[in-house]
Amino acid sequence: MKVLGIMGSPRVKGKCSRLLDKALEGAESAGAEINNIKLIKKNIKYCMDCANCWSKNHELTIGKCPLKDDMADILEEYINSDGYIYASPVYDMYVTALMKTFLERKIALTFRNMNDHAKLPESRHPENFLKKASIIITGNCGDEFVEVMGDPCFEACEAHLMIEQIDTVDRMYAGGVESYTEAAFETRLKQAFDCGVRLVEAIRQARA
Repeated sequence: MKVLGIMGSPRVKGKCSRLLDKALEGAESAGAEINNIKLIKKNIKYCMDCANCWSKNHELTIGKCPLKDDMADILEEYINSDGYIYASPVYDMYVTALMKTFLERKIALTFRNMNDHAKLPESRHPENFLKKASIIITGNCGDEFVEVMGDPCFEACEAHLMIEQIDTVDRMYAGGVESYTEAAFETRLKQAFDCGVRLVEAIRQARA
């Protein structure tokens, strides 16, 4: 079993990144192979909305994109993984531009005929809910603001996961992250670790 982390923060050693590392550590402790894709270190160009990837070559596992960057390799690793942990800080009440760009380019994992107007795209990899995902969001505003700060970020990720038929196991919002004491942050790290463990357990249960 392989669990893939998607790091949407530009701060590779910040608190959001540390929480993702701890969640992946939890998944590894439960028996998963892990990898962490730090989007800031990848060359991912903006989607041009040319429709080439989703409107053509429906037999391919990944739709062909004319942009030449790292996204094809990232998507290859994505489809070969069994579980995902998305992590992003809140930037202006939404996921970061890094994460949003990644999510937009993930449209290459879907297909739709050009004349199918007003319909959702279909997944090229309908896994019948056998794959699972968890989402970690960090924000400067406290936990009581999760509906304003956290929920839009969760929903951004889950819109894609819905089409891919991937259920969310955990939504973790760490509010007031910049004012944490070391003791408070240790509690959050433990929560992240447990998220990773639960993700692996949920994948196993779905495939039992």
